[in-house]
Amino acid sequence: MERIGVLTSGGDAPGMNAAVRAVTRQALHLDLEIMGISRGYSGMIKGEISELKDKDVSGKINRGGTFLFTARSESFRTAEGQEEAISQLKRFGIEALVVIGGDGSLQGAMALERQGIPTVGVPASIDNDLAGTDYSIGFDTAVNTVVDAVDKIRDTATSHERVFVIETMGRNNGLLTLESGLAVGAEAILIPEIKFDIDEVCSIVQRGYKSGKSHNLILVAEGIKDCCLDQTKRQEKQYSAAFQIGETITKNTGFEVRIIVLGHVQRGGSPSALDRVTASKLGSKAVQVLKSGGRGVMVGINQDNMVTIDYDIILEQEKKIDESLYNLAKILG
Repeated sequence: MERIGVLTSGGDAPGMNAAVRAVTRQALHLDLEIMGISRGYSGMIKGEISELKDKDVSGKINRGGTFLFTARSESFRTAEGQEEAISQLKRFGIEALVVIGGDGSLQGAMALERQGIPTVGVPASIDNDLAGTDYSIGFDTAVNTVVDAVDKIRDTATSHERVFVIETMGRNNGLLTLESGLAVGAEAILIPEIKFDIDEVCSIVQRGYKSGKSHNLILVAEGIKDCCLDQTKRQEKQYSAAFQIGETITKNTGFEVRIIVLGHVQRGGSPSALDRVTASKLGSKAVQVLKSGGRGVMVGINQDNMVTIDYDIILEQEKKIDESLYNLAKILG
C-alpha cells in the first residue's frame, strides 16, 4: 500500500479537522501518500481529490467544521454513482480509504468494501449514536455548547420567572439531550428512548414554583416520537415537538413559556480538548489498521481502550441509553 484517501461525510462535527490532521500525519509518518477527498462521497464521484502535505493540516487542530467540506450524496446511493466513485479512486491511485463520519458515512464505506475497496471508519457525530464505541468525535464539544447556551438561558429564565423549553439535536438518539440536561440540572428531560407523560411534565413545573423555584428548564430531544399533541403539526418543519410541549404547559398551568431551538449552533465551535485528543487517537489508529491489512471496520473506544468493530455489527445494532443516568437526572432535577 502506497497511497490512501481520507474524507469527511454527513453532518459536520467539531474535531473532524483534528482527525484529518491525525490521518494525514500518521500516513506520512508511515511513508504513505495521503489524498484528501473534498465534499465526501459527492466529491469522490466528481474527482475533487488532491494530495495532502504536512503543511495542509497545520493549524487545523483547533478549527471546528471540516476543511475538506462535507456533503450528502444521493448519487452515491446508486450503483452508477458507486461505480463512478470507484473509478475516480482508481484514477488517483487511491488503494484504501479512511472515512470520518456517522452511520450514513459508514454505510457508504461498507458499500465500497463490498466492491473491493479497503476502508476503515472513524466515528464523528455530535449525536454519539454509533454502536460499538462509547464516544464519537464532536459529542463532548456539542454537550458543552448546549450547557453554555442553557446556562445563559437560565439567567433570563430566572429574571423573568419563566419556563423555558429548549430543543436539542440528536435525531432519534437522546444522549446529547440527556447528558446536557444532567449537566445543567434541567427539571425535565424528554428523549425518544423513554416515554414521557405531558401531565407529569406540567406537574413538575407546578411543583417547582410551589417549592420556590424561580425558573424551570425543560430539555427536549428533536426526535421524540411520543409527543402527546397534534401529530399533523409535527410534520411541519417549523412546528417541532418543543413548541407543542410549550403550548400544552401554558394551557395546563397558566405559566408563560419560551421556546428555544438551539439548532446548528450545536455543530459549530472549536473542539474541546477531549475531542481533539480523541480525534487524534482515532485518526492515527485508522491509518495503522489500514497499513497492517485491516479493513471493513470502524475504530472506536470501549472502556478507554482502542478497539475495532466490524461495520455489520455497528450498523445492525442500536445504541442504548443508560437508563440509570436518566433516573439520576430525574432525581437531581
